[in-house]
Parts: sequence; C-alpha cells; structure tokens
Amino acid sequence: MFKKVLIIILFAIIGAVLLGGLYFWNQIGLPVSGNEEEVVFNIKDGESVKEIGVNLEAVELIRSAYWFEVYVFFDGSQSNFIAGDYLLGKDSNIKEVVDILTSGQVADEQVITIIEGWNSVEISDYLAEQGVVEKNDFLKAVATKDSRRLIPDKIYNLLVDKPAEQDLEGYLFPDTYRIYEDATSVDIIKKMLDNFEIKFTDQMKQDVEAGNMSIYEIITLASIIEKEVRTDTDRKIAAGIFYDRMNLGVALQSDATVNYVTGKQALQPSSEDLKVDNLYNTYKYKGLPPGPICNPALSAIMAAIYPEKSEYFYFLTKPDGSTVFSKTYDEHLENKRKYLQ
Repeated sequence: MFKKVLIIILFAIIGAVLLGGLYFWNQIGLPVSGNEEEVVFNIKDGESVKEIGVNLEAVELIRSAYWFEVYVFFDGSQSNFIAGDYLLGKDSNIKEVVDILTSGQVADEQVITIIEGWNSVEISDYLAEQGVVEKNDFLKAVATKDSRRLIPDKIYNLLVDKPAEQDLEGYLFPDTYRIYEDATSVDIIKKMLDNFEIKFTDQMKQDVEAGNMSIYEIITLASIIEKEVRTDTDRKIAAGIFYDRMNLGVALQSDATVNYVTGKQALQPSSEDLKVDNLYNTYKYKGLPPGPICNPALSAIMAAIYPEKSEYFYFLTKPDGSTVFSKTYDEHLENKRKYLQ
C-alpha cells in the first residue's frame, strides 16, 4: 500500500513538473502572435528589468512581464540591457526579445510619411527627395505585375483579384513608416502591403465579397473618392452617387480621373481635357477606369465599401475643399456657376 502511494506521489510530481514546464515554455518560448508586424521599442537610460517588462507587455511584444523577469533572472542578463530604439517583431518569443535588447544593435532607422492620395510617382519623388531610394528603382518595383516575384515569401490576399496586367498602384497604403536607413524599394513596398493587409480587415473583405465588386474595383473607386472628396461623411455620399451612376449605366464623370490623365490639378477640367481619348477618362468611358488613380486612405476605402444612399446625383468640390451636392443637373450647373466661375 505504501509503495502504491509513493508511486502515485511520484507520478503526481512528474505530472506537475511536466505541466509546469509546459506552462513555462508557453510563456517563454511562444510568441505573442504569428503577426509579422514590427514595433520600435525604446529602452531609456536607467530603466529596470521590471519597467522594461511592463513596457514590453503593454505593447504586446511579450505575453507576461512576470515571466520576462523570471527568464532574465535565470539567464543572468539583468545588467545587459542597453538603452536605445530596437525593432521587435510580434512573432518573437521572450528569449529572442531579450537577445535583441541586450545585443546593442540599435535600430538604425528613419521615418517616412506617405500622404493619403499620392500616386506612385508622387511617392517615388518624395522617397528620392528624402534620400531613401532612387525614383526609377521604386517605380520599377511598383511596376512589377506579380507581387510574388517581388516578395516571393508572402502571398497577399488583397492582391488575389488584381488584374495580371496592373501594377501595385492603389496598394501602397499611405501611413507613417519607420524603415532602416539601408531599406530597399522592395522593403518599403513590403511594409506598405503588410500594413494594408492589416488595415483591410476580414470583415471588410467579407462585405466586399457579399457585394458585386471585387477588392480591386473597390480600391479603384476609393482612389477616385480620395481625390474628389475630403471629409468622411461627404465621401460616403459621393460613393453612393457613383454607385447610382454605375447602376444606371451613366458615366462617372470624375474630374479626378481626367486630371490623372492630363497631369493637371484643375478644379474644373477644360472642354478639351474632357475629350482626351483615354480609358481613365470617365467622362468619355462609362464605368470604372482600368485601375486606381492614387493610393487611397482607409476612410475612402470604407466609403467605397459602405456608401450612403441619398437623393443627390451630382457634386462638386469648391476651391476651399468642401463639397456641394445637387439633386438635379440644373441645380448642379447653378452651383458650378456659383462656386467655380
């Protein structure tokens, strides 16, 4: 009987050790997520291990500040942390995080800001002016039709329905990015695509699939909305107008698409501009243009997915950037005379 009790106790101890080891591995050896998002993490001079752990947990770079402290204690690296900015991935575990933070390999980075509504040429001009990459090198990368040739280790769901003959215009998500100073054009485009994949949620994808438009068509429409209308509320109304026109087989008549063709920034394109024979001229050709005319903000994409139905059928943009909507063509003509002449 006593022997049986000893065996039971022994197995209980072994089981507890195994469970404890499994829990320890779960806290130490597993990353917070499989998300490849990178975060710049700063260690200040004089920060304690506890403070570092709390800060890491707060930005979801580790699972537990407590187990971070435990690992650091047994690893003997309490005094090895070096102040500075570090680039950490959310797919790293505690050991990998500690290795980076004690390596002294401070992130050598710079910040770039891609403005909402810029097209690929404008982005390339900005990057060249900032000394980040050569303009032609960036445009060549953007012109790569198959993203798998550009980034072979990643498949982007957003690009699945992109026409094979179209480039990456529309997918270069506008935002502020931290990049290494030796970043290549491909590195920058990958950051933009990764960010876009995160911002364009699964729910948004499902809602697009439930409608009659592809994701590529949504991005194309959003790019027009981005260039035509400034405020979020007005963008949804404008999107509703564009949908009504498409459903009725009426030309979109977007001035922004004409400006895209001519390279101008006219509030009201000339009669000659409106006659330009180009598939992007939505005065001459009905429906959406072949592809996006810029890289739209999330709010413009949301407007394209969730348009607002209204009684309006026309709109114009005043010189101050505000939008004026009209129900009839006569009312629209009057508003043009009032605000654009």
